[in-house]
Amino acid sequence: MSAEKRYLCLDFGASSGRAILGKYNGETLALEEIHRFQNDPVEVCGTLYWDVLRLFYEIKQALLKSKAYGTIESIGVDTWGVDFGLLDKDGFLLENPVHYRDARTAGTLEQAFQKLPREEFYQITGNQFMEINTAFQLLALKTKRPQVLENAETLLLMPDLFNYLLTGERRAEYSIASTTQLLDAKRRVWSDRVLSALGIPKRLFPDVIPTATPVGQLRTALCEELGLTPTRVTAVAGHDTQCAMASVPAETEDFLFLSCGTWSLLGTELAAPLITDEAYRCNVTNEGGYGGKASFLKNIIGLWLIQETRRQWQREGEALSFAEMESLAKEAKPFQSFIDPDDARFAPTGNIPKRIRAYCAETGQTVPESKTEVLRCIYDSLAMKYRYAIGQIERCTQKRYDTLHIVGGGVKDRLLCALAADICQKTVCAGPVEATAYGNLLLQMLADGTVKDLPAARALVRRCEQPQLFTPHPPEDTDAAYQRFLKVTGLC
Repeated sequence: MSAEKRYLCLDFGASSGRAILGKYNGETLALEEIHRFQNDPVEVCGTLYWDVLRLFYEIKQALLKSKAYGTIESIGVDTWGVDFGLLDKDGFLLENPVHYRDARTAGTLEQAFQKLPREEFYQITGNQFMEINTAFQLLALKTKRPQVLENAETLLLMPDLFNYLLTGERRAEYSIASTTQLLDAKRRVWSDRVLSALGIPKRLFPDVIPTATPVGQLRTALCEELGLTPTRVTAVAGHDTQCAMASVPAETEDFLFLSCGTWSLLGTELAAPLITDEAYRCNVTNEGGYGGKASFLKNIIGLWLIQETRRQWQREGEALSFAEMESLAKEAKPFQSFIDPDDARFAPTGNIPKRIRAYCAETGQTVPESKTEVLRCIYDSLAMKYRYAIGQIERCTQKRYDTLHIVGGGVKDRLLCALAADICQKTVCAGPVEATAYGNLLLQMLADGTVKDLPAARALVRRCEQPQLFTPHPPEDTDAAYQRFLKVTGLC
């Protein structure tokens, strides 16, 4: 048996973070959570920030705990997409990174399209247009607080920022760079055309490096502070979706995946970006992954709707677990009312149940009053939106897929998996739950040659995890309900 190798995954989600230790014995990869912490945004004077210094404190706690396990081969960081920190000429952080749900980007899409035509914008970047994207955050910053950009020397997206705090090296990893709507998707470099049109200084952006590239060693001062030995930091897929993509246990090249968490990201993996007229009409995004591959996908609001609904009911004095909410949804009659999960009103924090009722009233539907009805509306609408997105992916790729691989935290929700199978009329292969952590660790192992290639990485996941299969058994009125969903949401 080979000597055990240990790798550390630092995985930051939109609501929590954790440190996962991966132990590889030459045959299997075992995962152990050694540290978990909250990731709560903080509103100050009307602006919503990430508490990045607290998050770096939690990284230090994870590093301290990792000492008990012996030598660590490498450390990898992944986070959500689009958000960033700005450094001044001396390398100091100018301010806490602003949260993508902050209101500053409202109205920036149309402002951007006046500077760069929408179709040309898409032809360059291949990204789905969303106001939260880095390009539009920077446009808002340039418009409202230009002095901040004037004082900035370097922009680092969140995983690159953590890598900098760990090593002192300023790099831009490919997958996270591809979430910005500033990258030339085909050339894999920052787009001079987009940056010039938006008036964003190119000097802010480090050169783009491939996914799974060593960045550097832990800072000497950090090692002395924590009593650590110098350890390599690897730029894994900085965007957590692309880490999850690396761990999808598919055996074929052509497959559908759904990375299901706060966001639902549904698509397929291609050898190169697919930027066509149909992809533009469907507003599908191309994200970069390991080996220069492209994830051709749709961003859909996901479990955020359930998470924020739970928080609202907690504010009202009733604390329900996610398992209890799933059970309540099962009790309700299906297909009574629908929302478009991606309607702009559902993106901010706040009273989601109230907004759902208003949406249903405005669209002439049965208004869900009880908790069971509200939850069932969310579940049915998410599964319907998955079906809609799958149709777009299949039209653009001119392929038909029989199986949908669901990975991530949403795998724990058996009702959502079953509804996805029934409504999308696909076999659902659910697992692994820890897809992002697996991918982060596997990309570190690909970087140092412990795993030879991506198919071998996915085969390793299949050896370690047993996915659950959901066979479609759609109710007779499923197709009619889908047509009603398209009509009330205006997607037809």
